[in-house]
Amino acid sequence: MPDPTTGLPAGTLPATPATTPTVTSAAPAPAKPPAGPTINIGDEFGTAKRNLPPAKMVLLAIGALLVVVAIAYVIKRPQPQGSGSLDNVVPAEIQGQGSTMVALTFTLRNTSEKIFYVHEIEAKLKTADTESTSEAVSAVDFPRYFEGFPALKNGAQPPLVPETKLQPGEEVKRTVIVAFPVDLQAFYRRQSVSVVIQPYDQQVPVTLTR
Repeated sequence: MPDPTTGLPAGTLPATPATTPTVTSAAPAPAKPPAGPTINIGDEFGTAKRNLPPAKMVLLAIGALLVVVAIAYVIKRPQPQGSGSLDNVVPAEIQGQGSTMVALTFTLRNTSEKIFYVHEIEAKLKTADTESTSEAVSAVDFPRYFEGFPALKNGAQPPLVPETKLQPGEEVKRTVIVAFPVDLQAFYRRQSVSVVIQPYDQQVPVTLTR
């Protein structure tokens, strides 16, 4: 007798429909980007190796700069307007005072291209113990000093006085008389004695040393 639900004879199972297998397609692998240069950010930013020149080049540049500065300083440094020589030194002791009169005879030459106007004249004495500076005595007092200390006249020339004017290239021989606060023996043991002539409108005096 047929089954009322399926319409098939009793005991007969309905046929199972065939199952179609599902095929899963694998997704294609993404394409690799073309190979390019490798950038190391640590090398490109914030490193002395990349941002600074070699130390040797820096040292060479500093050295060259120092040489240029030194040359410019020597060229532009104020120079004396004259030159010359200290030709004769004659001392005479002032008895009982521990001082010495000195006649200094020298050659003075105007080496500049403008007139040399004498402003101030002094002398400097350097010994092992001290340094002394003395202003030149007035020219009107020369006869009195020559009378009191005849030795000062040895080799003396006319006095150099303030306001003396030397033309460019002019050369003169002159004498100044000064007094130093040392006795004669200390003067003989001196290290140096100098005449210092300061012209008007000049920073550097003419210094003649012996």
